[in-house]
Amino acid sequence: MTQEHATLRQAALERATRETRIEAFVRLDGAGRADISTGVGFLDHMLTALTVHGRLDVTLRCQGDLHVDDHHTAEDCAIVLGQCIDRALGDRSGIERFGWALVPMDEALARAAVDLVTRSVCVVRLGLRRERLGELSSENVGHVIWSLVSNARCVAHVDVLRGRNDHHRAEAAFKALAVALRQAVARSGRPAADNSTKGVL
Repeated sequence: MTQEHATLRQAALERATRETRIEAFVRLDGAGRADISTGVGFLDHMLTALTVHGRLDVTLRCQGDLHVDDHHTAEDCAIVLGQCIDRALGDRSGIERFGWALVPMDEALARAAVDLVTRSVCVVRLGLRRERLGELSSENVGHVIWSLVSNARCVAHVDVLRGRNDHHRAEAAFKALAVALRQAVARSGRPAADNSTKGVL
């Protein structure tokens, strides 16, 4: 079940599988309000950082098979959020399209670049060393970014350039992606045809 409002640039989505049950709402022109409960504390923390620094409004509820592990919950939450962003963007006319950011988190430094063209390409290099961050497997940190970007139908490159603390490295990456996304979704007033040599995004 979906509900979309192109003028308001927001979308809601419900998704149920044998592994997860998710309800999500995303408003692009938000105030950084996050109401997120996935059952995985560190995932909540990263998605809250994305919401606040992206100046989105996000409501997300997930009931997942955490008795198995964290993978289905992490992946499916990212899929649904990405799909909400895609729907909220509508035909992508009147947006800046590109965004980039260099964001520090104490000793860590992350870089992100986003292109809201309707192609799914994601390159993520986080360089995490710990096996887990809280209740989230480190391998799923990058997978969350990849799944979100793929389902938002955009291009994103996210790199952590330096940092000793893996929590700081991961958080800097999500904050950098958030700032880049905030720039890219900003209203430009230009038609989509003016944002691409193809005449369409």
